[in-house]
Amino acid sequence: MTVEIVILAMIAAFLGLRLYSVLGRRAEHEEEVVPGRFDNKTNAGTSAAPAPRQPVDRQQQQNSPAARPREMPTVTASVERGLRAIAAADRHFDAFAFVEGSRSAYRMILEAFWRGDKEELQQLCDRDVYASFAGAIDARVAAGESLDNRLIRIEESVVSAADLDGQTARITVRFRADIAAVTRDAEGHVVAGSLDDAIETIDIWTFSRNVASSDPDWLLDETDEG
Repeated sequence: MTVEIVILAMIAAFLGLRLYSVLGRRAEHEEEVVPGRFDNKTNAGTSAAPAPRQPVDRQQQQNSPAARPREMPTVTASVERGLRAIAAADRHFDAFAFVEGSRSAYRMILEAFWRGDKEELQQLCDRDVYASFAGAIDARVAAGESLDNRLIRIEESVVSAADLDGQTARITVRFRADIAAVTRDAEGHVVAGSLDDAIETIDIWTFSRNVASSDPDWLLDETDEG
């Protein structure tokens, strides 16, 4: 009787060890890291050490151009509604980029007019504005005069009006700039103005574009003085 009990105990102990061995190995298998689709295939089945993180300079991150939010000059509620309407009709429209582009257009148009470049003006202005500029250039040439002007700086460019009329977007920008203006006669003598004294000039220009057109360029379609 005692011998049978001892034999049964030994069998139970043996089975217990076998069961523990199987469960233990299964648990070890379940803890293995399964390589994902984006893991390094050459290291499949092994856990690679994570790449060290680069320290982040918070001050540098805040001062980077991408981190700084762009700020539009203060506009009225009606101007904001107009800009939103244009953006809704033209998904490529960016008010910030437009203001920067208008400053470049302002300089290009003024300089083209001063040197009498009708070809460039024709590309930047609509028919009516171009006709006005071309007439002034012709009158200047007939008088034997030329302009020796300099755009010293653009102090301010603010959107003062914006609207969408059907498919035509129109945006008005008020420019405040310092310009040195000189008029010379046929012999090159100064007959008016001075390059030493810049005069503050305020121009109110309106640009337009058909938002349904594949042509992304805006044209100057109205000019006024402030």
